[in-house]
Amino acid sequence: MRNMFNALVLLLVIPLSVSGQPPAQTVPDFEFFRFDKRPFTTMDLPKSKMLFFLFFDSDCDHCQHAIKSIGEQYQSFKKASIFLISMDGLDKMDHFMNTYGSKLKREKNVTVLQDKLQQFIAKFKPVRYPSMFLYSSEKKLIDYEDNPESVFRLVNAINKNVK
Repeated sequence: MRNMFNALVLLLVIPLSVSGQPPAQTVPDFEFFRFDKRPFTTMDLPKSKMLFFLFFDSDCDHCQHAIKSIGEQYQSFKKASIFLISMDGLDKMDHFMNTYGSKLKREKNVTVLQDKLQQFIAKFKPVRYPSMFLYSSEKKLIDYEDNPESVFRLVNAINKNVK
């Protein structure tokens, strides 16, 4: 009976320690897809700009709020390359961008990508939606946020790290 109790405790503790992993400290290798179905990989990232990744779900209220907030503060975000990534279908992603991300949709530094190979979660290790990662031009993590109310922290980090 005691062995069963110990096994149960281990089964409960191990998943908690795995989910507590920190977000990716450097940009991992990945393959996402553009709307025209062409692949977009780590090799396609610009070399001299900060990199901002936002992982979203189109139905997530917090994601909708975050993308609106980023659009409203675009002047700061235009100093970085922005990558908006989702596992949703293209129609759903397009509707999300038209409805909540319209201020970002046509900006040159914004790329909307589909994670149809489901790599983002395993490689970037987000905690929850929306997951917002700001990396330096050297691909090192500057800040991670997953609360749409914390977009101001990303703005401060971008402004502080602009060369």
